[in-house]
Amino acid sequence: MQKRLLGKSALEVSAIGFGCMGLNFSYGHALADDDSVRLIRDAFDRGVTFFDTAEVYGPFTNESLVGKALAPMRNQVVIATKFGFDIDPATGQNKGLNSRPEHIRAAAEGSLKRLGIDTIDLLYQHRVDPNVPIEDVAGAVKDLIAEGKVRHFGLSEPGAQTVRRAHAVQPVAALQNEYSLWTRGPESNGILEACKELDIGLVAYSPLGKGFLTGAMSKDTQLGNNDFRKNLPRFSPEAMASNQALVDLLKEIATAKHATPAQIALAWLLAREPWIVPIPGTTKLHRLEENLGAAAVELTADDLANIEKAAAAIRIEGERYPPHLMATTGR
Repeated sequence: MQKRLLGKSALEVSAIGFGCMGLNFSYGHALADDDSVRLIRDAFDRGVTFFDTAEVYGPFTNESLVGKALAPMRNQVVIATKFGFDIDPATGQNKGLNSRPEHIRAAAEGSLKRLGIDTIDLLYQHRVDPNVPIEDVAGAVKDLIAEGKVRHFGLSEPGAQTVRRAHAVQPVAALQNEYSLWTRGPESNGILEACKELDIGLVAYSPLGKGFLTGAMSKDTQLGNNDFRKNLPRFSPEAMASNQALVDLLKEIATAKHATPAQIALAWLLAREPWIVPIPGTTKLHRLEENLGAAAVELTADDLANIEKAAAAIRIEGERYPPHLMATTGR
């Protein structure tokens, strides 16, 4: 597995990471803990050194799972987690955003305990809290870094100006934003520009469009009641039927490259910038191996130009989140 640096932070990670959320959260089915531990270790055995979790996944249980799985190889991996929600420790109820400095400290201590580690390699603010100045957030993480409890600071789905303000207090190592061939906001909302200007890495979550870009879904796909995609406008049957054109494009390119649609989607991201790292997730070993195979798929300048031209003619139907969740992004 090739390695990449997230900006100038000197945080070296595998070119493709592993998003652990879906192992036991959000997609309506949870993999058994032992199977999850095995899959995470399978990823490590295949060269993955970058693993992503968050306190809100579960809540709390995903961090414990990741910590257990990675304990034997702790010093060979980079573990990223996130704070930013007010989660009742007794009931697990999420009461909304909370990035007050004292809460950040408590959240970090909880994450350290669940992960079973002494230092969090990369700690993100999960969503910008409009009630707390970002300078205070950055200052709180700066204190944790000074104490050795955190190594690097990150932000997820911030606005570009927020990134600049935070970076002035504590250098930001990475931004985690949704980015893929069907979610290209970072190209137009100033995020890629800020990354380039400030030398910050971009960690692309949902690089396979929450599964849609793999080609395994269609307008006839039945999503379970506990699958969060059921509430996303882009996953209505009508939107999926319209967006099939993008999957068809990926399939066409994949055939020519002796690859799969998922591999083309990931290879496209890897070809964008050397500081972009996608973190696809899966519960299946064969999908993990397929995803990691994307690192060996080479897209030439002509390939990229052809993809750009063809993709520009496809109108993506449906927002990526419902309005109340979209409102928490880009702040």
